[in-house]
Amino acid sequence: MPDLLCLDEFAPNSAGAGALLRQRHQPLLDVLYLERGSVAFGVQEEGRMRHLLGVMEGPCWLDAAPALADQPCAVDMVARTAVQWRAVPVAQLRGYLLQWPAEAQGLVASMAQGYCQQAALAVSRVAQDAVARCAEWLLQHAEPGDQGLRVQLAQSKRQIAAHLGIAPETLSRVLRQLRDQGLLDGLGKNLWLPQPESLRQLAKS
Repeated sequence: MPDLLCLDEFAPNSAGAGALLRQRHQPLLDVLYLERGSVAFGVQEEGRMRHLLGVMEGPCWLDAAPALADQPCAVDMVARTAVQWRAVPVAQLRGYLLQWPAEAQGLVASMAQGYCQQAALAVSRVAQDAVARCAEWLLQHAEPGDQGLRVQLAQSKRQIAAHLGIAPETLSRVLRQLRDQGLLDGLGKNLWLPQPESLRQLAKS
């Protein structure tokens, strides 16, 4: 029989609502076991959870799947209430699982990989949704010009981003992406749409 993993060996930590417990793309050195409280996970921008993908209630493991799959956390995790957790070093958790039968280890590994793939897909869909909204907004504000369809930005990027429900950084990133794809041209407040049909396809995605 494998030795039991005793969580009492690890000191409890606590934080209030709003605390950032995990940040996307950061390597994991330990795994968080949430003993009490509620944690939201999704995509945070400018200190706000812009895209909520789900909520976890303690007691539960918050990020065991990416840690066991040797991947960074794909989502941001923010405390919704006061929380208490214990941090277990990744190496120690993996060492504990190595005591399990090979079949059980394989099952856990498969579940961890599956969770990570689903989380990455959810985050990518959020990003794609932002692209579609930006494309739709550009088309709605386009007017005929001597070089095709023209968009004159009468508002600041911050105001446009707020209207679209995304962070200004996300809007800037999407506009750069559209430029790189040849779907957007121009400088300052005067923009051109060289390929409106391709942009319409993005808006429908």
